Amino acid sequence: QVHVVESGGGLVRPGGSLRLSCAASGFTFSFYPMSWYRQAPGKEREFVARIRPTNGTTNYADSVKGRFTISRDNAKSTVYLQMNSLKPEDTAVYYCKAHVPPTYAYWGQGTQVTVSS
Repeated sequence: QVHVVESGGGLVRPGGSLRLSCAASGFTFSFYPMSWYRQAPGKEREFVARIRPTNGTTNYADSVKGRFTISRDNAKSTVYLQMNSLKPEDTAVYYCKAHVPPTYAYWGQGTQVTVSS
């Protein structure tokens, strides 16, 4: 059974950094893309970043380009999101998504990131 668990969220001041982790199990991690999404209070869930399984090609939402970096460790079945230069508008629950069949959308429970002084 596919399972993803996010961790690493917390409270950070504007300009600070956090590193989120997403540990996956129940499938061959190295075969599939992984993504991060986020959902702020009262807003729709939105795409943040995605990484392909083999060549590690990445893409990002415009709002985080140059500040966030997605990476993966296939040996550990883990995907990371390094977040630098955090802004108050980055405050949200961050979710990991495994693009695994049959649904191609397995989600974790989320981890809260709060950026505030």
